[in-house]
Amino acid sequence: MSVSPARAVALVGPTASGKSALAHELALESQGDVEVISVDAMGVYRGMDIGTAKPTRAERDEVKYHLLDLVEPSEEFTVAQYQREAKSAAGTIESAGHGVLYVGGTGLYGRAVLDDLDIPARYPEIHRELEARVEDELPTLYQELLGLDPLAASRIEATNARRVVRALEVTLGAGRPFSSFGSGLLSYGPVRVVQVGLDCELDVLDERIESRFRRWMDQGLLEEVVRLASARGGLGRTARQAVGYRELLRHVEEGEPLTRSVESAITQSRRLARRQRSWFRRDPRVEWFVDAASAKACLGEVLGGADVFVRD
Repeated sequence: MSVSPARAVALVGPTASGKSALAHELALESQGDVEVISVDAMGVYRGMDIGTAKPTRAERDEVKYHLLDLVEPSEEFTVAQYQREAKSAAGTIESAGHGVLYVGGTGLYGRAVLDDLDIPARYPEIHRELEARVEDELPTLYQELLGLDPLAASRIEATNARRVVRALEVTLGAGRPFSSFGSGLLSYGPVRVVQVGLDCELDVLDERIESRFRRWMDQGLLEEVVRLASARGGLGRTARQAVGYRELLRHVEEGEPLTRSVESAITQSRRLARRQRSWFRRDPRVEWFVDAASAKACLGEVLGGADVFVRD
């Protein structure tokens, strides 16, 4: 972050671990001194409310939330866009003298902001040209990457079409090697923003995920999916990949039995929680708690401290 001194802390962990409730409670008790920045790739989409566990309108009246409802579900939204929006929101919060509380489970978005990653731009025309070639010429594309950026090629499986295309897209579009954008997610640098992790036993997490999804269904998640799918523009490529929405869309668009779609959504949500758990557990800088009260105390201690917690 460019604004300093700044009070900031991040609350991370898998879905259904209780992060949102804890963050709201802490921010509410601060009486306006703490504002929340959502770190959720799907929370940026308007109308995707129930299945993303967005704070309710009443909760948003109590606590100031940022980076929710930024774009329509038909639009694409990149990590680079998120990074810019998050930096802007943090600057606004800090200028007001308030503390920033980052909360969410989208690990890549969090790393982009907390570590201020150097994110390569998108080059759509080059991407389309490479996509047109990749099905028949993947070995050739990999050899081209090997010649232009040997380091990037050494980090990518020759059969991983998506990564080969992305590395070539950036190398050709930016006029500099893809690998020159830094180690990125491959290493963990010094602490810029303190991260507090909230977790629980997997069987407890599994039970929470199922009960939460069935509660969402009772609250109208299926109707929300139908409304979004039938709206002008519908759901774009990224939005329709949201866990829970993707599975219910198979019922809405393909006629899959609803019970099967619901069970699939619960299963995929549990898998998502495990992927998130693994992502955050790899980061040695996260201080973990299973007790929400202890996590809350740690968050409060950071936000109440006199030190500069965004360390550039």
